[in-house]
Amino acid sequence: MKLKSIVGVAIINLLLFSCGNEKSDSQVIEEVKEVVAFNYNVDQFADIKILKYQIPGWDQLTLKEQKLVYYLTQAGLSGRDIMWDQNYRHNLKIRKALEQVYVNYAGDKNAKDWSSFESYLKRVWFSNGIHHHYSNDKLKPEFSADYLKEILVATNTKLGADAFDIIFNDTDVKKVNQAKGVDNVALSAVNFYGPNVTNADVERFYKAKKSPNADKPLSFGLNSQLIKEDGVLKERVYKSGGLYGSAIDEIIKWLELAKGVAENEAQGDALGLLIEYYKTGDLQTWDDYNVAWTGATAGNIDYINSFIEVYNDPLGYRGSYESIIQINDFDMSQKMKVLSDNAQWFEDNSPLMAEHKKENVVGVTYKVVNVAGEAGDASPSTPIGVNLPNANWIRAAVGSKSVSLGNIVNASNNAGTTGRLKEFVHDEEELLLEEEYGQLADKLHTALHEVIGHASGKLNPGVGETKETLKNYASTLEEGRADLVGLYYLYNPKLQELGLVTDWEKIGKTAYDGYIRNGSMTQLIRLNLGDNVEEAHMRNRQWVSAWAFEKGKADNVIEKVIRDGKTYFNINDYAKLHDLFGELLKETQRIKSEGDYKAVEALVEGYGVKVDQAIHADVLERNKQFSSAPYTGYINPILVPETNDAGEITKVSVEYPESFVDQMLAYSKHYSFLPEVN
Repeated sequence: MKLKSIVGVAIINLLLFSCGNEKSDSQVIEEVKEVVAFNYNVDQFADIKILKYQIPGWDQLTLKEQKLVYYLTQAGLSGRDIMWDQNYRHNLKIRKALEQVYVNYAGDKNAKDWSSFESYLKRVWFSNGIHHHYSNDKLKPEFSADYLKEILVATNTKLGADAFDIIFNDTDVKKVNQAKGVDNVALSAVNFYGPNVTNADVERFYKAKKSPNADKPLSFGLNSQLIKEDGVLKERVYKSGGLYGSAIDEIIKWLELAKGVAENEAQGDALGLLIEYYKTGDLQTWDDYNVAWTGATAGNIDYINSFIEVYNDPLGYRGSYESIIQINDFDMSQKMKVLSDNAQWFEDNSPLMAEHKKENVVGVTYKVVNVAGEAGDASPSTPIGVNLPNANWIRAAVGSKSVSLGNIVNASNNAGTTGRLKEFVHDEEELLLEEEYGQLADKLHTALHEVIGHASGKLNPGVGETKETLKNYASTLEEGRADLVGLYYLYNPKLQELGLVTDWEKIGKTAYDGYIRNGSMTQLIRLNLGDNVEEAHMRNRQWVSAWAFEKGKADNVIEKVIRDGKTYFNINDYAKLHDLFGELLKETQRIKSEGDYKAVEALVEGYGVKVDQAIHADVLERNKQFSSAPYTGYINPILVPETNDAGEITKVSVEYPESFVDQMLAYSKHYSFLPEVN
């Protein structure tokens, strides 16, 4: 599971104190803010801003470690086009045509139409395709079909009629359709399923599959496309020699080089299993790899690579390709190790029903890391925290790894503004709390979400995986459940006892203010007026906030305030809100543990999908005054190997690019390993 950043809430990268440190939270934050010599801003267009990030401590790595990072980043980038094709069957053809036009067009580049074309191409690059990375709506070009024909002809660029028409027509308008009461597979443009495959087909196909060990269910469907040939369903497996095989062979080439410079035997063994998985597509090997990878915790370097998160599948089976290369920040990881060390305490003291608690929380690790490169579903739009593996049985039996992407968070903090915050806080007290404690509160929520949240709870005996029981609501339920774990413990003196904060009550109040403000209002700047909430994380923030607001009405726990025609939310009783979060956490774990589809449907549809149109209109109107974009993405540093006469790498240096356009074009030039695979 991965955690995306939240609108309007600053996030701090570094937790610069531990038990006994006498500095106040605000002093720590101010010290961090002083170190802002690097220019993080790169570009801004449409609803998107592009930043860059640094790799702290690169020169302190050994040559062997630098080689390992370089090989892993090359492996990640080699699979980049897989994500494009997974997102939509016409994406690669459209991207290649648009890029050829962009590079070769010699006409008027001061014209409004050209500016609109350039903006559209940047949006396509950012989203890894023609559907918005967050809303899933098809991007609408602000130039005409006639203009596109004109510049295609002018650059001698070919684009088939089907792909050309798709850019402008009303076909495949939603990449992932999560609406209730429709055939989600048939109405989703994502390229995980062939034509004429339906929800019923998918459910029937996988219901017939049985794992060799029922206690260790395989992740059926994770690495394949399900198609129908002559009325018969069959899988096209992602593997060497299979679907996406040409790109996977490149991934394997670089992973084998990485294995040759592994830091230790455990890391090397895990890489060997990942290579074998890519060669065979065998899901048992995937599980063996995840067990080995979870246990390989020593060393400075770690990575995520393969088909992992299932948010882009409307039914939650198929994994999107992604890669994140990580360098451990040992100092910060050691300071935050207290959370994983106390994982059992958090489990034992949670409000869950006794039968849903883990008796023995095992193998939970948490690290703050610095990203060295990202690709696929993690780029340009990146998570800020990750907890893997996703298989419930591996989490229970072996454990999990949780990371916070420290340098990504730091870049976001240093490039942000506070104007939007001041517009939407209820009063001066809320503003002051957010300014002093907001970054730390959000940092801790991310840590608790990933380390404790995703690792907590257990399924009842005999209950299937959540993708089978909770279906299209599985992802939002899991993200909301992890959020609630964080919220429950953020307002708790245990955090101060552990030395993580100096004033637990103010941290908790700040976190609650920010969560309700975002879940009820500010995240709506990402939607067009009249839209429903579709994205899993946005849904969970809304249903958590709306449920707490409704259940607390009798005691006026959260008050909706209208002042000068503007809407605000004010928390009157933080202790009661804490109890409400605990009550909802207990219920969400029950839903997951029991596989209660009717309950999750009622929760999400009742609180998380429909938007209050008056509040939405108010939020959009108030947001017009701000020029900063609601979505943020990143370009990657460039790792440049230096070699001797024998071709051996003697050093790897880091360059920080200045252009989003240049990086996208370079990636297309050097990492396009897929033929047209539709």
